Amino acid sequence: MTAAPARPILLRYAAPSELAAAPLHSSVRLSLDGARGPVGVRGTVRDAALFRDAMAALATIQESDLRYKGRDRTAYLAYLMKQGKKATAAIWEAQKAFLEGAFADDAEGQGDGSGAKPRASGALDPVLTVHPDEVSIEVFSRDESAYARLAFSSDLFEGREAAHGTAFVDLSPRIVEQIDRLRVYAKVELDAGAARGDGAAARATCGAPIERSLAVPTTWLRGFLQVQSAATLPAVSCELAPIDLYNALFVLRTRKAKKPPRGLRFELVPGKPPRLILEPWEILIEGHGPPYEGPPRVVRTFGRQRLLALSRLLPHVRRARAELRGPGLPVFWVLDLGRATLTIALTGWTDSSWASAASFDALMPREGKAGDKARAALDALAGKQLALLREQGPLPLAALAAGGGAEDARAALQLECLRGRVLYDVARRVYRPRELFADPVDEREIRYSSPREAAAHRLLGAPGAVRPTKVHEIAGEGTEIHGEVADREAHRDFSPRFTMDLEGRVSDAWCSCPTFRRSGLREGPCEHMIALRVAYARERAERDALRQTAEGRSLIRAETRTYVRREASGAEVVYRVSLDDRVVHLSWGARAEAPRHQRIWFDTDGEARDAYFKRLDVLTSSGFVDADASSA
Repeated sequence: MTAAPARPILLRYAAPSELAAAPLHSSVRLSLDGARGPVGVRGTVRDAALFRDAMAALATIQESDLRYKGRDRTAYLAYLMKQGKKATAAIWEAQKAFLEGAFADDAEGQGDGSGAKPRASGALDPVLTVHPDEVSIEVFSRDESAYARLAFSSDLFEGREAAHGTAFVDLSPRIVEQIDRLRVYAKVELDAGAARGDGAAARATCGAPIERSLAVPTTWLRGFLQVQSAATLPAVSCELAPIDLYNALFVLRTRKAKKPPRGLRFELVPGKPPRLILEPWEILIEGHGPPYEGPPRVVRTFGRQRLLALSRLLPHVRRARAELRGPGLPVFWVLDLGRATLTIALTGWTDSSWASAASFDALMPREGKAGDKARAALDALAGKQLALLREQGPLPLAALAAGGGAEDARAALQLECLRGRVLYDVARRVYRPRELFADPVDEREIRYSSPREAAAHRLLGAPGAVRPTKVHEIAGEGTEIHGEVADREAHRDFSPRFTMDLEGRVSDAWCSCPTFRRSGLREGPCEHMIALRVAYARERAERDALRQTAEGRSLIRAETRTYVRREASGAEVVYRVSLDDRVVHLSWGARAEAPRHQRIWFDTDGEARDAYFKRLDVLTSSGFVDADASSA
């Protein structure tokens, strides 16, 4: 498969970041990219322990990588070669991988004599933005599935001097290790800026300038901007007490899940504190925060293992808020640390997961000739809102949507987030101007992560070309999806299928196209699998919207819903109702026990449909919560 394109970035630092420590005084000097102009902040840190622990947690999220890593068999294969064994392809590949990993840093250090390192492919450095009311640092994990934004309030710094703007910051493992050993009883000063002085004395003190050329993968940039775009969507929020977060982290630290699902489930009942259930152990954590206000629902979230990075911050947490945005979208956690706020977004995405194509599709603006005028109006509205933010600073959606529709304003701001010029502050619930690059990102560059995904959307653009034909729910395993794809360029029809497990990941995929028959999934999914995945997500979203109306309900012929209710004893009762043409299937019982079953046949599909929805209404009035309404 053709490699995804990359965006060339040149970073220039006057000197590496460093920490100068004395017995009673420490100075943290963060070097910023000099190409972005006079940007920086300077002041004395009032709470050094908070600064140290928050920076350590941020670095942990940045370096996190939960992708599968195979065992290193280099030494064993070298032993086989010494024994005279045949030099197989596995041996040569292992040696090649070992040499690339061992000498990668040395290769980067060999430049052309100008002091600049050769071009390397990787993630961007953290992004530091100085606002009038705070200083924020944004990072994105190595596996492209976790985003974090750490904001230090202006109250944290005594004698604060600032130059507003955005620049990349050198936050190398060396400076992170030095900050981790910071003496919190001593006076600590922060100096973040691009310039470090001139002359030989300054170079001897601060080190040689750094110039690094990066080729940032489009997939990394796409995920970074998409997470912030997802932040603009409406959310259901609930607040937790610090002890609730501690209890969840204690369970995750002392247990290891050996089978799916590995989700963190929220039970949100109006008037009661949120409950947390950790799967697959079904451990219930009663919440101690304020009562939840909103519609009843059960939300399953993923990416919970990254919450362990917050252990360092538990002594500083005053309250925690979880914002849930819907199936496949990131879950935002907001930690109130007093003079600082940490916002993290956890997703089930990784750079090796193609299941996220449906989630990205839901966030991108639709293309098409019919919407050219609407798109031009959206661009004009986005430009006005950006100018307003630059002039007045952080503003809520209500202020930006004054005189117009809130949905249009949100869509325009979401587009600016994709271009890297606007940031949505989840903690304060305001929009902020933040120029990621000197020139805006063209959203068309990040629309597709690969040529095959672009081909999949070409197939989706033809009416009726991609059609899910069968959706089979397998108890305890997931959902099997079959489809038909009419590829007009190939003048053939293909039959892709795949299985989505209980965690939303795609497995057991198959297609009748030549690409899959030649290489399977070794080169990634074919365009027909991706198209079917996106088409199924779109169809499900449309079905969920239609079932809220009487006209939409009349079109439903087959559906399955799961309702749950937590008893006073802590036991969970699960009620599953299925409609299949003229048959209504019921199953109910405690989650840990074998359920009871009942099938009811009707003379017409209309009678079965009426009985099905009547049963759902009875369950809702009896205190049951729809577990299929939202899964993040």
